[in-house]
Order: sequence, then C-alpha cells, then structure tokens
Amino acid sequence: MYRTCIGDIEIELATESGIFSPSKADSGTLAMLDEARASIEQSGEMPAKILDLGCGTGIVGICLGLVFDGAEIHFTDVDDRCVKLSAENANANGLASSRIKAYCSDAFSAVSERGFDVILSNPPYHTDFSVAKAFIEGAFRHLRIGGRLFMVTKRLDWYKNKIISVFGGVRITRTGDGYFVFSAEKRGERPAGTKPLKKR
Repeated sequence: MYRTCIGDIEIELATESGIFSPSKADSGTLAMLDEARASIEQSGEMPAKILDLGCGTGIVGICLGLVFDGAEIHFTDVDDRCVKLSAENANANGLASSRIKAYCSDAFSAVSERGFDVILSNPPYHTDFSVAKAFIEGAFRHLRIGGRLFMVTKRLDWYKNKIISVFGGVRITRTGDGYFVFSAEKRGERPAGTKPLKKR
C-alpha cells in the first residue's frame, strides 16, 4: 500500500506483487494525469464517462473520478486482480459504488459501452505493438465525437504515427524523465486513414 498526491488530491492505494508499479505511482502515469486534468479543465466540458484502460491499481480512474465529481468511471484490465483492486481502491478513496464499473477485458473485447468522453492508458510498451494497436483503434471506436484519448509511453515514433493515422492528429508532451504523453481528439465517425477499422 502507498500514498500519493496528484495536485491537490491525496489518495491511498492497496496493491499486490506482480501488478504494475506496486510500490509507488509511476511517473509516466502521473504526467498523463496532469496533462489530462489540465486539458479537460481548460476545455470547460465536464466528462460524464471515463475509461481507465489497463487500470492496474486504479490510480488514473480514481484521481479523475475525484476531480470530476459525478463522472462514471470504468476500470478495465486483462488481469482480474487489477479489476478487483481498482474497485476496492476506488471505494476506499471515496468514489461511490454507483459511479464505478469494473470488469475484465482484453483491450476492448468486453467493453460494450460507447460514447466515452475520455479514455486513458499507460499501455504495456515493453511488448510488440499489438496491444497498443488494439488500444488506439478501440479507443477511437468507443469515444464520442469530441472525446479524447490520453496515452503515455517511452516510445515516440510508432505511437505518434499510429495515433495520427487513426485520429488525424496528436499532441505530444515530453517529460523530463523520458516519457511521452499523447493526446488526440476524435473528430469524426471514420478514422483519418482511408480504410475503415475492422470491427472487433
């Protein structure tokens, strides 16, 4: 278990061995949270539905759920331990059960809802790009028009090119410790590329 502060928010997270960043908050995740919070607040549009994709301990969904009171928070992960931890941590940090939906999903395979305002992810980038590809393409399908994807990795070129090919553009912020935070807005029903995405 550890405590962390994100801006003016302090949370306590239970964790387990073998789960991503078990002893402290990952600096890339914190950078993504800062970017997302600032961008959403600047837009003036309060999100109603947020997806924490690959939720781990739930830090992303919990923090944004506390900032944007009333938003419905979805936690998904391929590991059922992460799903359970995220729901428990969300409750322990004051998010009402009625605002939480936590379920196992391999990328978007079990995500039936659409129209998300915000989808955020720190994908497993020490693997091939198949997971990241599914995350980016699935995020486009599941966001509403005007909804936004936030993603953080330590790789630049592939993510930059893939997000631009799907969303038509991307904003990139580089952190001092080598992370890249990507943000992109869904501007239409079809992806930017000439070929429609295959349905999954």
